[in-house]
Amino acid sequence: MGELSSEHFTKETSSQRSVKWITHYNSTQRILLVGEGDFSFSACLANAFGSAKNMVATSLDSKASLYWKHWSSEAHLQDLKELQCLILYKIDVENMHGHKVLKKMKFDRIIFNFPHAGHDPLLKESDKKLIMRHRKLLENFFMSSSKMLSDEGEVHVTHRNDYPYHKWKLEKLAKKAGLVLVEMVEFMKEKYPGYHNKRGGSIKSNKKFPLKECFTFKFSLEKSLKEDY
Repeated sequence: MGELSSEHFTKETSSQRSVKWITHYNSTQRILLVGEGDFSFSACLANAFGSAKNMVATSLDSKASLYWKHWSSEAHLQDLKELQCLILYKIDVENMHGHKVLKKMKFDRIIFNFPHAGHDPLLKESDKKLIMRHRKLLENFFMSSSKMLSDEGEVHVTHRNDYPYHKWKLEKLAKKAGLVLVEMVEFMKEKYPGYHNKRGGSIKSNKKFPLKECFTFKFSLEKSLKEDY
């Protein structure tokens, strides 16, 4: 699809069409999804809304690399295209606010499900070195996201909150970007028909991983910062 500016998004009222919901998300919100695996989460939302005109779905991978890592993505991408979603490849969540297309947009919801800085065959998830990589990724993500939110926008990060993942300290990292925790809601995969969580990276990338104590952390800009934007 071609490059689209913020004019691509149309805020339709409930009087113009019925607002369709799936958990925290509705069809009138301008939604950016980042770090998508096989795009099954994006496709789930789009199918629930019956349209993806207000959605932008992105991947760190190139299109060719995505098909190699996540061969299950083809059907989901086709659904998204048919529902008029803007799909972008090679989007780095650490500096996405400077992307030539995204920098023109503001979003009501920015969604990053199960962020991960990449697997290392020499490191375990509990190793401090790998934890620090994850923290750096999220610190930069929050900083970039904070520049892309609408007045009432929220950043949603779905994450395991058991050991060692709670050591990532999401709230502390978000605070550095002027984002405060609004709510923490248990993530239940069954509420998202067709969604399949993927490992990503280059090691068994299309495999699922166990979902244990998972929550969606919802952040918004501190009031003082909202007034500045």
